Amino acid sequence: MNIALRKLINALMANKWSRLLVLASAAGLAGAASLTALKPTANATTGSQITSGGYTLTGRVVRVADGDTFTLLVDGKQQKVRMASIDAPETTKGSKQPGQAHAQAAKDALAALIAGKTLSINCFERDRYDRNVCDVPLGNGVTANQKQVAAGLAWANMEGRGKFMRDPKIPPLERQAKDAKKGIWSQPGAVSPWAWRYQCWKQQQC
Repeated sequence: MNIALRKLINALMANKWSRLLVLASAAGLAGAASLTALKPTANATTGSQITSGGYTLTGRVVRVADGDTFTLLVDGKQQKVRMASIDAPETTKGSKQPGQAHAQAAKDALAALIAGKTLSINCFERDRYDRNVCDVPLGNGVTANQKQVAAGLAWANMEGRGKFMRDPKIPPLERQAKDAKKGIWSQPGAVSPWAWRYQCWKQQQC
């Protein structure tokens, strides 16, 4: 069959117009193959779904690590989640990495919102620690991300000139919490977690 096909192609290539037809057909097949390769495929895991501009994870919250990080059990697999657009006070990571004020309160508040619940969360990407970076809807158009900032238990994440900010509602909520002197804003001189990680943890200037 292959020999017969080669003979047919050689015969067609002998004619100018036939050569153009063969080349055009080959180009069309190559283009179709490229489109097929670029087309996104559905995730085999039923607890995750690809959406426009991101993906959705559905599962049960099995652990709350701090005020902006938790673990979601998705189809038997644990998925670490870092809440988008916010940064909560750092918890203690050891003698050389002390925690910040209100870290425990932030963790407790997040646990009260989501611990043990089954959630569908909207994710943007994975960060360098392989955590899913997500918004966490609670219903009625409100997210846990927004709740943490509104309560004065997390900063609007403006590290790197705001390159991690996904939700435009977050900065105004921070301003309101700050004006009301809630949580982290109850005392002057609150240090953002990204500054704390550099100054205290890296430079040892706490």
